[in-house]
Amino acid sequence: MKQHYDTFWPHLKETKLESWITQLPSLLEVATCPENNGNLSRWMDVMKEIQRYPTEHIEFDLTQSAITIDSTPSISPQQKSELEQTLRGYHPWRKGPFNIHGIHIDTEWHSDWKWDRVSPHLAPLKDKKVLDIGCGSGYHLWRMMGEGAELAVGVDPNLLSMHQFLTLKHFIGEQVPAYFLPLTLEQLPISTKGGAFDTVFSMGVLYHRRSPIDHIYDLKKHLVPGGELVLETLVIPEEYGQILIPEDRYAQMRNVWFLPSIKELTHWLKRCGFENIRCVDANQTSTEEQRTTDWMQWNSLKDFLNPKNPNQTIEGYPAPLRAVMVCNTPK
Repeated sequence: MKQHYDTFWPHLKETKLESWITQLPSLLEVATCPENNGNLSRWMDVMKEIQRYPTEHIEFDLTQSAITIDSTPSISPQQKSELEQTLRGYHPWRKGPFNIHGIHIDTEWHSDWKWDRVSPHLAPLKDKKVLDIGCGSGYHLWRMMGEGAELAVGVDPNLLSMHQFLTLKHFIGEQVPAYFLPLTLEQLPISTKGGAFDTVFSMGVLYHRRSPIDHIYDLKKHLVPGGELVLETLVIPEEYGQILIPEDRYAQMRNVWFLPSIKELTHWLKRCGFENIRCVDANQTSTEEQRTTDWMQWNSLKDFLNPKNPNQTIEGYPAPLRAVMVCNTPK
């Protein structure tokens, strides 16, 4: 894993993030210790198989719906079959889709649909430093690079997601400055020179936090003055009230704590000192956007909804409604 960061540290020199060069290594060493995750050795074996595939003559496209990787000449049918079986060793694939040497990884989530809803409302990412909290397998990091970002850093403690990201990184190459830190937001050091990122994303994280206001403040600490926060989270319809705190589970998820209305979420962001707050999208998640696939064979959204009323969760709460809030820190 250490080699993944060999090209990362030079990007931090003589920037506000320079203190990370000394702050991060010990945190990364602990986070990737095999003793902390019983699956890690198996995933590392899968990565060794991935690294057998050459990266010469690789072509990639980071701008289309499925992140696409291919080579000229193409790999043989036997290599393609072997590679597909190797990639399946990373089941479940939740965020995507990806297309690697003609192998379509049909992930649980159509992350491209979310990107299509969000991206028209963003400040241009070209030549910007971008931070993605809860990045999953890093699909959106690659789309950010496709928009011309100078540096894209993903943060997620899930080590399976890290290996899925590193699979793409192996083929795409170190020349594309996207990196994965297997940490939580709370573990991520604050630069000694203050906020360093032009845009910070937090998509699908806030409702998992027992202290959502602290989460918003923690995001704010990483933004430059005038920087943009993109916050996507579950919300409830205005007619339902201000806040829903599930009694136990929400859509079969135990770790869902606070679901505000858009009006209440706007109030939270204002109270945390953000400006220019607007809701740019509100979308009820469909069973076409999140579903069981051959690459994620476990239960998915349709199993978590009331079979007699798809506008309710199986517990009787409003079905998942996701809002995207965009706002700025004061200049």
